[in-house]
Amino acid sequence: MTIDRYAVFGHPVKHSKSPKIHKLFAEQTGQALSYEALDVPAEHFTQAVTRFFDEGGKGLNCTVPLKELAWQFADVKSRRAEQSKAVNTLALQADGKILGDNTDGIGLVADLSGHHQVTLTGARILILGAGGAARGILGPILEQNPQTLVIANRTPAKAEELALAFSGADIAGCGFGDLQGAKFDLIINATSASLNNDTPPLPDGLLADNGVCYDLAYSNQPTAFVNWGRQQHAGKSLDGLGMLVEQAALAFFIWRGVQPNTQPVLELLNAERLV
Repeated sequence: MTIDRYAVFGHPVKHSKSPKIHKLFAEQTGQALSYEALDVPAEHFTQAVTRFFDEGGKGLNCTVPLKELAWQFADVKSRRAEQSKAVNTLALQADGKILGDNTDGIGLVADLSGHHQVTLTGARILILGAGGAARGILGPILEQNPQTLVIANRTPAKAEELALAFSGADIAGCGFGDLQGAKFDLIINATSASLNNDTPPLPDGLLADNGVCYDLAYSNQPTAFVNWGRQQHAGKSLDGLGMLVEQAALAFFIWRGVQPNTQPVLELLNAERLV
């Protein structure tokens, strides 16, 4: 039996739960595959991804800081990828071309609405950060028709530029210091600050009563942003483990044509965090 090879590229990546998630998906659906985590710095990405596919690899996930590089590498791109200019899933096609897709935003929406009953329609939403992670989630969030969406970034011009790329919706970009006095029902951290156990410089009072905080990063311990949300008396302060599982399920479907059940996988990973 041929074992198809998949992997996640990132830097850092040793903390990734993706190999375990895809192993569980494969067992659940009877698919023969291997999946590993490979540390690939940005400057080595093109060489590493070319070698991976030349050696018979079938598909890749790409995480920080490689999503925009993966977008550039893809031969053909999905509508989601074109919209976000960021790719987290690369798939070898029958004609030998590499498809680039982005499953992050759909994974986030599925986790928020499906697992946590968070309503995005009509909500006032703040996204922190204006890099590839933010780009990847904007389209699917906007499709839920929030009341307003603000992108805040350390460099305000980058947030404003990203907002312009999605013009047509009620979306604006600004700096962190411009948020004073605003109120949001949902604050999403799309910066890499949590990887350094840090939070963006946010004023107090941003969160509406019973508001929700969501960190795209995840950890066995509460991230710095999850703790910030708790300090702000969030109704829910969540990390990105559910999004990770949901985006992985869509990547698995793109590669294998089979839709795994995410619920038992998420329950197992959450139980392990409590040990």
